[in-house]
Formats: sequence, C-alpha cells, structure tokens
Amino acid sequence: MKLLNQKGDVNLHTHTYYCDGKDSPEALVQRAIALGFRALGFSGHEYSSFDTDFCMSPADTEEYRREVLALKEKYKGQIDIYLGIERDYFGDGDGYPYDYVIGSLHYVKAGDKYLPVDYTEEITVTIVEQYFGGDFRSYVESYYGTLADVVEKTRADIVGHFDLITKFNEGYKYFDENATWYRVAALEALTKAARSKPIFEINTGAMARGYRTKPYPADFLLEEIDRLQCPIILSSDCHDLGCLDFGFEGVIRTLE
Repeated sequence: MKLLNQKGDVNLHTHTYYCDGKDSPEALVQRAIALGFRALGFSGHEYSSFDTDFCMSPADTEEYRREVLALKEKYKGQIDIYLGIERDYFGDGDGYPYDYVIGSLHYVKAGDKYLPVDYTEEITVTIVEQYFGGDFRSYVESYYGTLADVVEKTRADIVGHFDLITKFNEGYKYFDENATWYRVAALEALTKAARSKPIFEINTGAMARGYRTKPYPADFLLEEIDRLQCPIILSSDCHDLGCLDFGFEGVIRTLE
C-alpha cells in the first residue's frame, strides 16, 4: 500500500477560521513551512444553507478564495499552495473551479431533517433514539446508503473520512464494526464510491481531537481501497495548526 504523500510532507485537508478552524490561512502556511512541507491544500467547508454553524458563508467563501490565492503567490518557491473545498453531500456547491474537492457526508437525512453524524456523542444518541427508534443499525445503514453516491454527488477528487459514522463508537460502544451487517453496508458503499477511482483519505482528525485511537478508515476498508486500486493520501483534517501533521509519523510506520 503506497501513500501519495508517503513522506508526510503534504496535507490537503485543512480548515481555517473562515469555517470551523482556529487559525488564519497564513499562520497555517507558516506552520507548514516550519514542518518542512512541500505542499499545503486548504479545504474550507463549503456553504450548506440548511446548517450554517460550521461552513463558510458565501461572503466568507469569496474572502477565503482571495486570501488563499494571494498566499499561493506570496509563498511561491517556498511551498506549493492549493485552493480546495470540502463539499458535503447535501451542500449547495458554488460552481467555482477549485484545485480539488473533498467530498464528504456529515449528515443522515430523516424526512426533511438533516441530522449531523459528527457533532457530539450526546446528540448522536438522541438522533438515533428520536429518528431511528434507537436502532443504530438502521442509522448506520442510512449513512452508508447515502455515502455510496458521494463522489458522483459532490464531484469529489478525494473522499473524506469514509467511516465518519464511527466517530463516537470507540470500543464498539454502540454497534459492532465486526458484525456482518456492518461490513456489508460499508463495503457496498465503498465499492460504489470507488467506481471512478477517486483518492481516499487516511484521516487522523478524530485522533487529534481525542475521539479515536486509530485513523479513518478502518483497516478492512483500507485493505479494500487498496485492492480496488484507488489512490490513498494521508490527511490530518486540520482545525488547529498544532495538529497539521498529527499522527503522520505513526501511520506511515504502520504502512511500511
């Protein structure tokens, strides 16, 4: 299994204070240079009209694009900078020709409700109780049934945190990730998502924030991604410049 960024000197999944990150784009560029990165890609959360808490507003999106493009010129010769976007399956899409798109699914839909899968553990449990009759299997299968079409829907170059649905399931607290039903749902979604050979992430973001001890995706999914001959890239899903390369060294060692 070979990473596209096997030296750990590139991160393309990076959030700034224009969405739910903590830092300015330039502070992140300077941190990347200090780490010896050869490239840094920004991927702000694209506007989603139904949930504006974490995404960029249309006005912020324009400012985000302006600033990242200016930094691309300012730091030319020191580091390669890319202007990307993280587009949710249910997001609006603005038609801008980004350098790349990360396609992700952050919600399950029940009727006309968009229900977040990665907000808090307490909210997740409430969602499953209120909208899925307390049945985590139904909830998980709804997620993967939608995720199967994420590449087509978002026109993604990179598939973000494929099994995000497991964020609060450390130790299999709510469902058994070894169960046949779970693996069937996840692998069926993966097979469909992989049809156009997009890049898939190994994403350390939930590790950096203390929710998980291993990156997304699970080993059995990573093995299938490799078998399907889809490219793989390591990303930190950075929301804090102190975590720009979080876990990279350990992940790279496990893949050697």
